[in-house]
Amino acid sequence: MKKDGFSPSFFCIYKHNTNNEHRLSAVAPALHSTQCDGGSAKAEVTRIEYREMFIDEAKIWVKAGDGGNGCVSFRHEKYVPKGGPDGGDGGKGGDVHFLADENLDTLIDFVGKHHWRAKNGQPGSGNNRHGADGEELVIKVPPGTLIYDAELELLLKDLNESGLKARICRGGKGGKGNKAFATATNQTPRNAEPGKKGQERNIRLELKLIADVGIVGMPNAGKSTLISRCSAARPKIADYPFTTTEPVLGIVELSDYRRFVMADIPGLIEGAHKGAGLGYEFLKHIERTRIIVHILDIMPIDGSDPAANYKTIRSELEHYSKALAGKQEVIVANKIDLDPDGKKVKALKKKLKKDIHPISAVTGQGVKELTELLWQKVKGEKAGE
Repeated sequence: MKKDGFSPSFFCIYKHNTNNEHRLSAVAPALHSTQCDGGSAKAEVTRIEYREMFIDEAKIWVKAGDGGNGCVSFRHEKYVPKGGPDGGDGGKGGDVHFLADENLDTLIDFVGKHHWRAKNGQPGSGNNRHGADGEELVIKVPPGTLIYDAELELLLKDLNESGLKARICRGGKGGKGNKAFATATNQTPRNAEPGKKGQERNIRLELKLIADVGIVGMPNAGKSTLISRCSAARPKIADYPFTTTEPVLGIVELSDYRRFVMADIPGLIEGAHKGAGLGYEFLKHIERTRIIVHILDIMPIDGSDPAANYKTIRSELEHYSKALAGKQEVIVANKIDLDPDGKKVKALKKKLKKDIHPISAVTGQGVKELTELLWQKVKGEKAGE
């Protein structure tokens, strides 16, 4: 797993046109075509540009393997009359497990693949041979994945740590062979059990990223610039709103081998809880965070009031979750390089009546002090668990 953020997942599709035109499903917006002569047919290669895709929800169907059938068989050997039953039992069907794998960071593996099956158990055979058990199916998901039964809307397991494994569907039991039914009064049973069916479920997967610190704020407040300054993450940075359209993780490394994980969340605007802007669906990715960094632009390009912007974001957090809004918060005033005399920061402190940590994410001024503060707060939260 790339420690600087999400590992990009790429798609590239090619289309060959002869007399019949083939349609293809677009998975990225930009198409580039080249044509070349190929005898009587003209081949057109349509290349879809590489594009990063972050998938945090998926619905799939999973089924454990069925048990193998028991066998009806009788021993047949020369000079051994009436050898008796020797039918073996069927093998057990494979279980379905989910495993949190630290090398994954998105649910993209479930795009286009909605059916997952474990192997069936093999039937028993003569000479008391037991059928082989079906191979279990281990489905790897990113740490932080919640597994729901889609029909019951019931949380089955929260794989909130790397390496956690959960059995979601149990494989069917193998049927007994006819030897198991032999008794003193029934020495030649001609019946065997069929294997039991494996469990099956409709599953909904939901990914909530695991980070120590989550950054929130208005669009263009400097969230992506801050995380790129603190870590090796390289999110897209531009001077227009909603540049960040998906969460980005970065690992902040300090001296003495100290580190914590920071998450950059797409910007919020007033009415996000009603779907305005990008909405606030990405806020679920900081529900697990210990600290929220609320970054404010002290000189917004739209001329808005930073204090009013702070209250707007706080309102949206409360609409989303009281628990999230109640998390420990660090308020950061960004772009102090544009406020050399400090008047903007002083005015902001006076309006909010809260501790404010001034920084310039562009020049790095105050960033080191901020990361040290965040480390101390994260350390304190961990100690209190």
